[in-house]
Amino acid sequence: MAGTYETIEYQVEDPVATIRLNRPERLNALSRPLLGELRAAVEAAAADPAVVGIVITGNGRAFCAGLDMEALVEVTSAGDSGRPETAGDEGGTGDEGGTGDEVPGLFTYLYAVPKPVIAAVNGATAGGGLVLATMCDLRFATPQAMFTSVFSQRGLTSEHGTTWIMPRLMGAGHALDLLWSSRRVGGEEAARIGLVEYLVTEGDLVEAAQDYVRRLAATVSPASLADTKELVYGHLGESYKVALGEIEEYVWRAIGRPDSKEGVASFLERRPPQFPRLGD
Repeated sequence: MAGTYETIEYQVEDPVATIRLNRPERLNALSRPLLGELRAAVEAAAADPAVVGIVITGNGRAFCAGLDMEALVEVTSAGDSGRPETAGDEGGTGDEGGTGDEVPGLFTYLYAVPKPVIAAVNGATAGGGLVLATMCDLRFATPQAMFTSVFSQRGLTSEHGTTWIMPRLMGAGHALDLLWSSRRVGGEEAARIGLVEYLVTEGDLVEAAQDYVRRLAATVSPASLADTKELVYGHLGESYKVALGEIEEYVWRAIGRPDSKEGVASFLERRPPQFPRLGD
């Protein structure tokens, strides 16, 4: 199944939804139409029971070169007068509505998706493209991939949550290095410092990310995936004591679901589990 879009390609092959940024002539730079279509596709995948996980990649030689320069000129020309009147949701879920391109948390709506969202980084990843990659749950990349923040070189402040998520991925030192210097980081270094979880050969990138989702779909409960994602992000700023209390509630809720019965039964019967999909 594929949706009709102008700036992205969207395809569902159970259990994976694959979204390809499709402005290769502009290195998949972020325009307002692309931002809106990307969010619409993610929301469609989140609501589709056939989808267990989402893979986002780019067509051509770049993952995403960041904000389209025409849009960047428009924003910087407006100065502080172009600042939105309403800030984004302080909880960081990005549920403000609209296309998501007019709020500070550009891609924070990805955190509210109850399914794994994986960035398959196939090339240049800069500025807003780096934001998109870091706001995904996991990052697969090739050695040829290149990451740069760019913000400081444009006279801008590291934005859209990068100063929040990047230290959590790689530690404060590596985050400051990348955000201060805007230097280019290749795929191998990105994997070494914790920016990338899986380093794969160039021709296998998207397939490797899709296979990861297929393995999840064949072995684990989608409801458990959703719970775990919600807890991990929700507990980033919580104390251990608070986290334990919330986990206890989730554990008992999980025990009451059919998934737990199926998980135990499939183990005892030595067969693959048949977990219900979200929305079934």
